[in-house]
Amino acid sequence: MGGMTSVLRYAAFASTPEGGNPAGIVLDASALSETEMQKTAADVGFAETAFLVDPALGGDAGHARVRYFSPIAEIPFCGHATVATAVALARRNGLGTVVFETPVGAVSIVTTRDAGTGEIVAAFTSVEPKLAGLGDDVLAVLLGLLGVAHDDLDPRFPPQLSYAGNWHPVLVFADRERFDTFAYDPAAMRALMDAEGWTGTVTTLFAVGDAEFEARNIFPVGTMDEDPATGSAAASVGGYLRTLGLAPDRIVIHQGAHVGRPSLLTVDIPPTGGIIVSGTAVEIV
Repeated sequence: MGGMTSVLRYAAFASTPEGGNPAGIVLDASALSETEMQKTAADVGFAETAFLVDPALGGDAGHARVRYFSPIAEIPFCGHATVATAVALARRNGLGTVVFETPVGAVSIVTTRDAGTGEIVAAFTSVEPKLAGLGDDVLAVLLGLLGVAHDDLDPRFPPQLSYAGNWHPVLVFADRERFDTFAYDPAAMRALMDAEGWTGTVTTLFAVGDAEFEARNIFPVGTMDEDPATGSAAASVGGYLRTLGLAPDRIVIHQGAHVGRPSLLTVDIPPTGGIIVSGTAVEIV
């Protein structure tokens, strides 16, 4: 590899390094092999690290090819690492639009500066979302692993699989205490996720209001069991709500409180096309 890989560390969907979801960022990974990227992601130890394997496609600094690795495997898409990388690029190159060519397709990210706080906000537009049924047998196993019953779910929101870059099962709890206190065996959950091909998180929600949700995203990889902020899940929730006819134009998702890293994700839900997820990111020094 020729020396150490230069890795930036950012917390996405938060204004302070103590909040949000930490991501590793390698702004030039053009010389790294897949093995080296996987080892780097494992060494960094965050949920994901983003690698700009072609940082300037056709000589354009606003067009890059990106791959994402968790500590244990390559991930098709990662929202929080996308937001973090876009903010890091905006700090280096200025505000504007960048396009990331990802394993799930092209993702466009717009960076702007919040007039009130002065923070850089990155907004990505997901690939076209889609829903699929969550079979009764699989749902029964999943609920069993969480130690909850079907009656614990909010009847307004049927359990479904939702895709906006990764497949996420979406469960919405009826009772806040059940949502706050469920626990599970990480190894058993990982086995189910691998068997079903769920590369993202298991997304659990509690509806605080029509346009506000609390989220817990189950993601057993290596040292962590629950993800503090999940951009691809937020996009999937937007697609889920739109397809079911339950979506306002914008929702906010609070995530990470259960793991001590509070995060805020804003989800804009246009009538058609990709879902827009936005948030800030801050460097972890």
